[in-house]
Amino acid sequence: MERSYESLKQEIAERHDQLPRRLLQIAEFTMEQPDFVALETVANIADKAKVQPSSLIRFAKLFGFDGFSDMQQVFRSRLIDRVVSYGERIRAAESADAASASPNGVLEQLIMADSASLERLSRDVPAADLERVAEMLASAHIIGVTAQRRSFPVAAYLAYALSHLGQRAVLLDSIGGMSGEQARLLSADDALIAVSFTPYAPETLSVVAQAKAQGAKIIAITDKGLSPLVSLADIRFEVEEAQIKGIRSLTATTCLAVALVLSLGHRLEAAALKRQPAARSKR
Repeated sequence: MERSYESLKQEIAERHDQLPRRLLQIAEFTMEQPDFVALETVANIADKAKVQPSSLIRFAKLFGFDGFSDMQQVFRSRLIDRVVSYGERIRAAESADAASASPNGVLEQLIMADSASLERLSRDVPAADLERVAEMLASAHIIGVTAQRRSFPVAAYLAYALSHLGQRAVLLDSIGGMSGEQARLLSADDALIAVSFTPYAPETLSVVAQAKAQGAKIIAITDKGLSPLVSLADIRFEVEEAQIKGIRSLTATTCLAVALVLSLGHRLEAAALKRQPAARSKR
């Protein structure tokens, strides 16, 4: 039976903690840059991943392939029926010419990269998962939201917007080292939205692990790498943000956050309309 990219990704994630340091480095690279792995030569992949070609072969054999080229076929399979947009090609190239260093050049480059990121978001987010999250949040007694560092603005927005829908939303910001005390608020009747990208803030992971142990439903917004949130999440959204010269955007993540708020708002409004006829009939 032919192996799928998703099944290979899951297998790599499950064995993540047991991999030697060099193979772990390869695992994280292959998950973060699957298109590059699918299309480039072994020599180029080894150079970009900063490993020896022999390490790539050893990595492939560890997961049951005869060689790295056989593993590449799995990565190439995910590209079937996909059209790589002009914006994605520009992002992959990350042009370093003099024009891109000007303020206007940086802006144009970022706009093109963000456009590609939003296209991927549209393609990668299952509509069914948006529906499930809306249902989960609508039934939650408390909605916790947690994030740190560059992801924190997304969490702050979510807490603000959800509270304006009449939900009891709590921002678990871990201020003063109070992450454990804040996480104790959550139980099996509640849900937690966690936003974290590599290198994954320890405070966020701690809150998620504690909330999970207490029975709360976990909604993770994370990246396409080997995120530690994957094994803890009931529902996860994998977002591949634009990155220019090492600085990552938050455009796609923010767009997803707004979509979650609007989806919940529509569900709450529909539920309110259903209750109105019942209320009138009792009169």
